[in-house]
Amino acid sequence: MTIRTRLSLWYAAVMFIALMVMGVLLYDQLVIEPRHAARRHHENRDQRELAGSDDIFEDVTGIMLWCFVPAAVLALAGGWWLMHKSLAPVAGLAQAATKITAHNLGDRLPRTRNGDELDQLTEIFNSMLGRLEDSFTRIRVFTLNASHELKTPLTVLCGETETKMRDESLTPADREYHASQLEELHRISRIVDGLTLLAKVDAGMVALSLAPVRLDELVRDCFADAEILAEPQCIRVELAACVETTVRGDGHRLRQLLLNLVDNAIKYNQPQGWVIMALQRTGETAELVICNSGPGISPESLPRVFDRFFRGDPAHGNAVEGCGLGLSIAQWIVSAHQGSIQVASEPLKQTIVTVRLPLCAPIVETT
Repeated sequence: MTIRTRLSLWYAAVMFIALMVMGVLLYDQLVIEPRHAARRHHENRDQRELAGSDDIFEDVTGIMLWCFVPAAVLALAGGWWLMHKSLAPVAGLAQAATKITAHNLGDRLPRTRNGDELDQLTEIFNSMLGRLEDSFTRIRVFTLNASHELKTPLTVLCGETETKMRDESLTPADREYHASQLEELHRISRIVDGLTLLAKVDAGMVALSLAPVRLDELVRDCFADAEILAEPQCIRVELAACVETTVRGDGHRLRQLLLNLVDNAIKYNQPQGWVIMALQRTGETAELVICNSGPGISPESLPRVFDRFFRGDPAHGNAVEGCGLGLSIAQWIVSAHQGSIQVASEPLKQTIVTVRLPLCAPIVETT
């Protein structure tokens, strides 16, 4: 029950009790007492005086019907209006607060500026939002600067390690050691690249080059890459459907989206498993489905799959290469294209990723 409803009910109950008490007292003073007085002091009065007492009763009844009932209705209506007027800022404050996220901390809650408690509370909330905005900005700037500064030494280390591996005097053990080092350096580089991209996204520094893109062609290219990636693990990749589909988007980012999703479907899979891709049109939407036979995701982990650095498969956490940024990047790419992405999973059976993107007019070739 809302505060408005509870206060209105309390107000109505108090008004009803007050009116009942007033009615009883008025009836006692104007009817009961005169009758008792007439019986004690004027026992010899004629029937005309008794009729006058009955007239008083009728007058009191009329007064109660024509005065107290409208007064009660007016009081209840006024009370409800007063409650609505008093609590309207609370409703507005709650509605505005629910819209605050990490991406719009610059917005502020509306103030009445009348100096009451609610206005003071709103000012406190706005001050808190200002502090949160400053903290988030500092984190984003630090992440962006740190990832940028890490790129140069990582590039140097990768180059030096590759140079060492070209030395013909290396023993097989040394070559394997340097290869392992180079693999880890490449992994760190991918993490830094992902952090740099997400930091730029948070800061609004990434712009998309939107143009009509044949999504079916990207899917076929990605399918060919997936077959190569899946071959070492003997995973079967199948393209179940690929209808001609044109969307308005950034071809580079859409290809990055497809590669991230396919790479996840292959890495988090079972030996001799399968990956099925399908692209179809549903109304005004392009629907891409990627399903794999992996170990699946537990129900408690499913809501967190798009969190940064979250890896929902602890059994393969150390064996599978990755850093937990792929789905976060995929979610940003889909959102930037005004689409949606969903993940459904049946543990030990399959995981299904569904991407929906709005269609645009097909490309018309002119001669």
